[in-house]
Amino acid sequence: MVNVDRQTPMLLPPDLREWVPADDMVHFVIEAVESMRLSTLTFNRHGSGSEQYPPKMMLSLLIYCYANGIFGSRRIERATWHHLAVRYLTGDTHPDHDTICKFRRENLEAVKQAFVLVLQLARQVGVLKVGTVSIDGTHLKANASKSRTVRYDRAGELDQRLEGEIVELLKKAEQIDQQEFDDGQRLPEQISQRTKLRAQVQHARAALETQAKAKAQAELPEYERKLAAYQTCKVQKRWGGPQRTPVPPQDEAQPADSINLTDPDSRVMRKNHGEGYQQCYNAQATVDADGSMLMLAAHVITAPVDFGHLETGVQKVDPTLGPVTAALADAGYLKAESIAALEQRGIDVYVAVTREQNRAPDPLDLRRPQDKPERVISTPIVQAMRAKMNTTEARQMYRKRRQSVEPVFGIIKSVMGFRQFLLRGLANVSGEWTLVGLAYNFKRLWRLRQALAA
Repeated sequence: MVNVDRQTPMLLPPDLREWVPADDMVHFVIEAVESMRLSTLTFNRHGSGSEQYPPKMMLSLLIYCYANGIFGSRRIERATWHHLAVRYLTGDTHPDHDTICKFRRENLEAVKQAFVLVLQLARQVGVLKVGTVSIDGTHLKANASKSRTVRYDRAGELDQRLEGEIVELLKKAEQIDQQEFDDGQRLPEQISQRTKLRAQVQHARAALETQAKAKAQAELPEYERKLAAYQTCKVQKRWGGPQRTPVPPQDEAQPADSINLTDPDSRVMRKNHGEGYQQCYNAQATVDADGSMLMLAAHVITAPVDFGHLETGVQKVDPTLGPVTAALADAGYLKAESIAALEQRGIDVYVAVTREQNRAPDPLDLRRPQDKPERVISTPIVQAMRAKMNTTEARQMYRKRRQSVEPVFGIIKSVMGFRQFLLRGLANVSGEWTLVGLAYNFKRLWRLRQALAA
């Protein structure tokens, strides 16, 4: 029988290195982060005079925990006690969850810098050579409930209703104050809650109005171009221009415009017709399609669709990693202007145009008819892309997309377990998505190094 003795103290101090296997990823994370020159990395400043945790140790802690599916600051704090590799990483110190959360929130720029440095390390190792990239997006839940999303017209009704409730509660509080007994102890709290909610609703309406004006201003040049083309064709009485008079952009918020009170930057989205609506962000990834499957760029958009973001996905790749020579994307990115802009830069673009080019239809899928007619394509650039994607060479090239970017999302969601953002606001969410990509790249590069050493 094995003797399990929990009472006798250890005669010699324990060596944490003996408790962590030599092939654990924690050694690689510590070594790589310590070798990085991170000029934007900052200390946590409490003003209490207590000693500060080393910033590189804190960054290594975030990377290792995210790579192993430990995301929340309280869970990371608990891991410094219960997880041997994490305890070794921190040197048997235990940052509290407030320190971890504050460090993550204030060092998102350092995370972006480390994201590029680990890719440069991959180039030095010889596992990364930027050339062909795959671009795709996935919906990830925001740290907000869709029940807190309100429409513009509904927000106006709520504003008026809350105003009336506040007036009634104030009258009731005044009546109670004039009585000898007080049975309205909850009235101040109820008034405070409604006042706070009304302020949020008013701020949401103002934000929607600002967004409408900004959107109209951004769409104005395109509207003027279409209007000029329409007028030219009308004067010359020739076919080839817009068939209808272009509609000017609306600079006023529409009744159906909506915004979330908890995280105004997030949007209600759904993946496809078979999925339900959720409060989400659209996380974009640019992945090396030439074998390494490393994430070369990561950014977040608030639009539920990928249309128009092909060029952005290529531009986000740091130029120090090497030039992009080819870009692969599914039909959601199909936009003539983006294709033309990339081709002018000498980048070979492969974007699916029809459903068959994107993915063969499943004959057993009963959710939508399989004989739905394809849309009519009149744009010359899109017509050329459709013809290009029907060639054998293009189809072979396009297969790299599914073999590269889709497994990355599968690993992040199913292996690492990241399916929801913890931070709020587009800037913070973008930084957290970069942190997820950084953790994934460390995990992937560690595996690639092991394969080279074998």
